[in-house]
Amino acid sequence: MTTRGKTARGALALEGPERTAAVGAAIAERLRVGDVVTLDGPLGAGKTTLARGLLAALGLEEDAPSPSFPIVIAYDEGLRLPVWHVDLYRIEDAGEAEELGLDDALIDTALVIEWAERLGPGRWPDALILSIEDAPDGGRRLTWEAGPSWERRWPPAL
Repeated sequence: MTTRGKTARGALALEGPERTAAVGAAIAERLRVGDVVTLDGPLGAGKTTLARGLLAALGLEEDAPSPSFPIVIAYDEGLRLPVWHVDLYRIEDAGEAEELGLDDALIDTALVIEWAERLGPGRWPDALILSIEDAPDGGRRLTWEAGPSWERRWPPAL
């Protein structure tokens, strides 16, 4: 599935919110400072559920709110590593995101970004790009593209 230095691609079924959160927890085990994880999919697909699973596995004790209105929620207290949970749903122009300082945050933080496609393709070529979509059986399907820095870290045995 992975060729050294190339992007790995794959898919798996998400049977429900628990499975979606478990994928987030699996990402948390492998997450490092400087990583970008993007979450794409329609409204209600499970992007925030996956992000909540990731944050809980990193040590967040309360339920993470959706960052739809604040756009960025920074988590650094009590977590294994600092994470910014970002929701770009309300961003209409990619230039608006420059003011958020996302690239600068990567010096000492990992980014989990919902609706990253609003910034255009290729923004973070080494990101773990996740997409949640409806599956023909009525469930959900997670597809991914994992950049070279995720080699040996993704996909986990789920």
